[in-house]
Amino acid sequence: MDESEQLFYQGVPFTGEAVELQRGAVVSLNTYKEGVEDGPIRQWYVDGVLRSEGVMRDGFPVGEFRKWHHNGVLAARTIMSEDGLHQLTIFEWDESGELTKEWHAGQR
Repeated sequence: MDESEQLFYQGVPFTGEAVELQRGAVVSLNTYKEGVEDGPIRQWYVDGVLRSEGVMRDGFPVGEFRKWHHNGVLAARTIMSEDGLHQLTIFEWDESGELTKEWHAGQR
């Protein structure tokens, strides 16, 4: 992995949880191992509403990722392969909760 894609703290690849704040509110909490995202990641809207969550492994998204509209309604659910290289399933909903997209790997 290129150093530009890693997180460093005091010149050393960072291991631990990194918190991003906007206007005093936590808007992201990402887990790193040796400078690379590895573990749970979560994002919030500035007002505290959960925006997205998932898991990274060695810098790649794995398993289930979910995103929410600002009103708290689920916006998207994506299932990634265990190697993080392929999307297996995608569901998307509008702000009222109406399913707008459903896709499964292998479909045309």
